[in-house]
Amino acid sequence: MRRAFYPGVGFLFCTLLTLWHLSGKPSRPAQVSSATPVAEMKPYSDALPGTSVKFDMVPIPGGTFTMGSPATERGRLPDEGPQHKVKIRPFWMEKTEMTWEAFDHFAFNKGLAKAAGPAAESSGADAITRPTPPYADPTFGYGRKGHPIISISHHAAMEFCRWLSARTGKTYRLPTEAEWEYACRAGTKTPYSFGAVPVTITQYAWFRMNSEDEPHAVALKKPNPWGLFDMHGNVAEWCLDLYDKGYYKTFDPLVPAEAPVLIPGAQHYPHVVRGGSWDDNAPALRCAARGESKPSWNRQDPQRPQSIWWLTDGTQVGFRVVRPLEEQENLKDLKSLVVPGGN
Repeated sequence: MRRAFYPGVGFLFCTLLTLWHLSGKPSRPAQVSSATPVAEMKPYSDALPGTSVKFDMVPIPGGTFTMGSPATERGRLPDEGPQHKVKIRPFWMEKTEMTWEAFDHFAFNKGLAKAAGPAAESSGADAITRPTPPYADPTFGYGRKGHPIISISHHAAMEFCRWLSARTGKTYRLPTEAEWEYACRAGTKTPYSFGAVPVTITQYAWFRMNSEDEPHAVALKKPNPWGLFDMHGNVAEWCLDLYDKGYYKTFDPLVPAEAPVLIPGAQHYPHVVRGGSWDDNAPALRCAARGESKPSWNRQDPQRPQSIWWLTDGTQVGFRVVRPLEEQENLKDLKSLVVPGGN
């Protein structure tokens, strides 16, 4: 949801916030323990059949890391703890946030299967429900080519992943919350992947201090240590999980949880978003910072029932896809259970 923005006040607030952070001391990135290099995992570009649309995927090695933030971390909120060990399986993650070029084919190009030929027609992709027409321009004039998708629901992101999987023949889905934080940290233990204090944050992120009140094209800032762009800021990113503020209390802090995920049901809200956005201050961009979706993100939609695809006030949220090397059993064939008129 967009907030009222006052440039002078915002700049003063963010400057004071940055100075407050400066009293901390940066620490060196720590290596991920138990890293599992997989020889066959290489970076690759995938193409949407029948189009010129491509997206890049980066290999993420498996390993064990400490999820959440310590009680002493500045900007920390209670839902980020207690910290606990998590074991992650190898996967690929999209190098950037997914852009409109691919989503437009899913949402609006009904003739794509015929253009791509018989193989694409038989893939089952066209049997997947497509978005209803948006109530307003979903880009809100911020830009389309090379810009991250915004204003789409968790349901829409999940259905896009199902469609993309059918279209390409590979398993694509939203990252679990644990996978997202693991990839964001990229082997570091600091609040941000670039250090403990946000003195260099403008080199890595679009956020309230420098965004000029709008999202920007992807990959204009520096990537994190694993080559992923915009993990901090620009648009917040959907994760697969249902949001539960007390979820971390269910873990044993001494025994690593293997590939944890809070599988979503038919609820429209709340789902996890990560990374912070162009409309957030620096603390919301930390690796451990958790966000949750809310009905207010669609409050201006006059339709009854409201759209399960588009968010009229969700200009701050998008997503990127992951591809597991080997999918975990509880996520195989997972699909959104959200239906119109539900809760």
